Order: sequence, then C-alpha cells, then structure tokens
Amino acid sequence: MVAKSAALKEFLSLDSASKRSSVYVDPDREVFFELPLYITTNESVTKCFNLFEGKKVALKTFSDVQQLLQQGKKREVKTAIRENAWPINSPIRSQLWPALCSQHQNGKSMLDGFYWDMVNQVFGTTELPDKPIMLPPFVDSTHCLPYHLTRKGRAVADRVVSVLGYACPDITYSPSLYPITSLLLHFMSEEECYHCMASLVAAKEKVFITQTKLLHEVTWKTVMQIAKKHAKSAVMHLQRLCPGQKIERIFMDWCWWILGGLPFPHLVRVMDCYFHEGIKVFYRVSLAILIIFQKNITSSNSEWNSETVKNDIDNAIPKFCKTISVSPTKLLRTAFNIRALSSTYISRVFLKTEMVLKSRSVLSGSKQLVRSRSSDNLPTSQSQVNIQMMSHTLTIRELFTLWSWLPVRITMYQPVLLYTTEEHGCSLTTFYVRVEQHEPTLLMIKTCNNEVFGAYCSSRWFERNVKDDKGQRQAYFGTGETFLFSLYPERAKYPWVGIEGDTKHGHGSELFMAADAKMITIGGGEGQAIWMDENIRYGKTDKCQTFNNPPLCPSGDFEIRVLEVYGFVGV
Repeated sequence: MVAKSAALKEFLSLDSASKRSSVYVDPDREVFFELPLYITTNESVTKCFNLFEGKKVALKTFSDVQQLLQQGKKREVKTAIRENAWPINSPIRSQLWPALCSQHQNGKSMLDGFYWDMVNQVFGTTELPDKPIMLPPFVDSTHCLPYHLTRKGRAVADRVVSVLGYACPDITYSPSLYPITSLLLHFMSEEECYHCMASLVAAKEKVFITQTKLLHEVTWKTVMQIAKKHAKSAVMHLQRLCPGQKIERIFMDWCWWILGGLPFPHLVRVMDCYFHEGIKVFYRVSLAILIIFQKNITSSNSEWNSETVKNDIDNAIPKFCKTISVSPTKLLRTAFNIRALSSTYISRVFLKTEMVLKSRSVLSGSKQLVRSRSSDNLPTSQSQVNIQMMSHTLTIRELFTLWSWLPVRITMYQPVLLYTTEEHGCSLTTFYVRVEQHEPTLLMIKTCNNEVFGAYCSSRWFERNVKDDKGQRQAYFGTGETFLFSLYPERAKYPWVGIEGDTKHGHGSELFMAADAKMITIGGGEGQAIWMDENIRYGKTDKCQTFNNPPLCPSGDFEIRVLEVYGFVGV
C-alpha cells in the first residue's frame, strides 16, 4: 500500500501534459503504448488516491481475488470483478488478467521460454524486424485496432498474433484476436500476452475467441436473437427507423460496438469481466448498448435523434459508443441487470444457431460440390477389403450408398471399425470405452430379422457426461449433422428436420443423441428413432420429431444380431 501511495503522490506532482500521456506501470517493464490518461483533474486524482488508501471504497487487491481463484470460488470471483471498478491506471491488471486467462488453460501449462523458442522458430531471431510483419490470413487489416500502441507496440502485437497463427493452424477467421492481443499488451509483457491468448484460444468450457467464419456468423446471429427478446423495444425502434432494410446488417458488426466503439476506460472494465466469464459478457454489453442507445434517441435532451440515426443507420451504434453517455460502472450494471438472460439460455440459442448454419452448409455443400468418382473420395481398396472381412452388416454396394450420404468433408477420411458385438461383446460399458472419444461415428445395426439400419452421430458419446452451469448432465446432445438411415429392406436417408431452418417442430426437433449407463437413444420427440438397452440385445424404433422418420423396422421392436460402430481415421 505504501508503494501505491508513493506512486500516486508522484503522479500528483506531474504537470498536466505528463498526466495526459502517462500511466502507472511497473518501472521495470517495457511499455509499448502511450495512453491518454482519463484521470486528469486534481479532484479525480484525489478520488483515485482515496480509493487506494481505502478512505472511500476499499477495492479488492489482487491477493483477495487470487485467494478466491485458488479456492475455486468462481461465482465469488465473478461478483468481485463486476463490483470492483479499479482505476484505469491501477497496477492490479498486470497480475489479474494473466491469472484469469490461465484458469481457462487446456492441457499442460507452457514452460518458461516456450514463446521465445517459437519466435526463434518462426522468425529466426528474437529481435523485432525493421520491416512490417506479415500477419496470418485469419487477420484482416480492419481488425488491427492499436488502442494507443506505439509503433514498437504494434510490431509486438503483430509478432504475438503471427506466432499464434503458427501454433494454431486451425484458426481460419478471428476478428477479435488482434484487438484483444493489443489490449493485453497494456498490462503485461509480450510473453505473458502470448500465454494469455493461447489459453483463451484453446479454452474448452467457455467460448472467448471465435476462430472460423461460421462461428463468427453464429455469434452475431445469437446476439440478434437474444436482442429481439431481451432488448425488444430497442430492436423494434431500429426496425422502424430502417423499414425495408434488413436488421441483420446492423448486427453483423456487433463486436465492433464494444472493441472498436467503447472508450478505453469502458472497454477495460468490460475486459475485466470477459477474461473470467467469456464471450457472454460481450453479449450482455451489446444488449446494454442497444438499451442505452434507444433511451438516448428517444430523449428530447439528447444530441442523438431518430433523423440523425436514420441517415446513417449502419454507423449509428458504433458512433454512439464512442461518446456513450454513461460511466463504465453504469454500462456494466445495465448489462448484468438484464433479467432471465441465463448462460444456459445463451448457450441454447448459440448451439441451435450453430446447428442450423452447419446443417445448411452441409446441405449446400452436397449440392454444389461434385463428388469425386475416384478412389480419393471413397474408402481405399484395402479399407473395402477390411470392411468386407470384418463387417456383418455392410456389403460393398451398401458401403458406397452410405458413403454418398456422408458430409463431404468426412469422405476424405478412411473408416475404421471401433466396436462390434461379434468381437467385443454385448456391453454398453465396453461400447463407451471403445467409442466415446470418437467424433463422428457411424452406428450400424443388423437385427435378427436381417433388417439393417443405423445413424451417423455427429458428436462424441462422451458428451453424455458434460454438465451445464447448474451441474446437471444434459439430457440430449449432438448437432444437425446427425442423420438416420435404412439399408435393408428399404434404402433411405432421414436428415434432421431443421436442416432447412424449419422450427415448427419445437423442442422435439433438437433431440439428437442421449445416453446413460442403461441405454442409448438417437432421435426424440413423440417417439425414439433408435433405442437400445444396456446389454445391446433389444431395441425399439419409432417415428420421431427430430428426423420425421418412419420406424426403421416394420415391427418397431427388434433383437440385435450385431451392432458395429465405425470411426474415421484422422478426423
């Protein structure tokens, strides 16, 4: 506390010009930015000083938050971060942000020096090059928001992003990656910045950074959908202002309202929460912006009016954000006070939107892409021989029929038999051990009456164990790529009913896969398309809403002669 007091006293002694172009930082750390300080009057600085001294509000220290993190008290951490408005020049973020990011780390932590080894590998030296660094293709020049970074700071941000692109080749499109890198560099070293970004990119439990165009589209469509319900009045007002124009155009740029529009103090406070809670913070803040925006354009005292907005509807919200009329605290309070906007609800909207978009892309892909007639897009001759030798359900003709129904991207891989009752026994436990980590899988059932049918299952069976925010296992999982098929006596494919965006079936159209220790189910809603017992001996089939299929065998009930499950090598 003495050090902080001394630092602030030193700050008070600075002349006005120095105050406007300085921040409180660790003197031992190289600074890559020149940030206009947003505390410029003696009154504001005194208020900041009092905050540090605990005379008015005792802000939590990093040790306080770190203790909660170590105890696994994530809810208490969330509350602490939301309620503690640390000043923009507080040194706490140089410790807090790395600690928050590292908790999302997937797998082993990176060893000291790992980043610089990667820099050497990519650039051949750890010295910053004189020439501009070529950024990875997933970064567009419009994404490169510098946030007051110096020329050297921008070069460092370029290098961090380039190394990330080298280490994570699966990233194909990520608008928020560069801006978040720039923000981190205000509060930590280059190496720490890389470790934070690597943790966010690899996070599994929460979404932080979208990494494909499809997922970027899912986010803005998710924001639009939840806004229509939770900021309904604001959305309706925007629709009245631009009749005949699609509201989608406004929401496509939603992330730039926050990353490109908000003043720096507002953005830093949003990021405090984001690094702990994930992208749902951005969703809430975007809705808060809409709500505050509408209040301003309907207020007689505001410079924003309907006519001004109507004349430049595409840029109205980003421009409004730059001069937003509320404090960072008020913005966050508005965001987190939106009722009934639970994480579970947001996840449901996100997953449903993702399923629809993935399914449409698969459908349009199958229409637009001409399937190769060469062996490149069919199982190799050796695989065909292997399947003939191992399979009790598939003839070569049936294999080729089934191959023509698979998503195009899956036909690039070779099938492998993961589980068969003939070799591995009739046990659901053994089924899970051999199959649950593979995605996707093909289930093939041959009944004692010689009917052959099954399902293409888009998700891992392990997802039966995944829990929601309340600690409860989800009943159903999977995506709209899942489909049913029958090979004998009928030959037919039954895709998801929502593949064309049809939602008239309601909740019953989203019941793809379910499983526990006693059974496996595929398809649901007024019946189950495929149900099997724990001994993989008996099953039943019925019409269901998810696939709108007839029963896959005439009697509805069946006895299993053999079950085979295939995976795909290299997926």
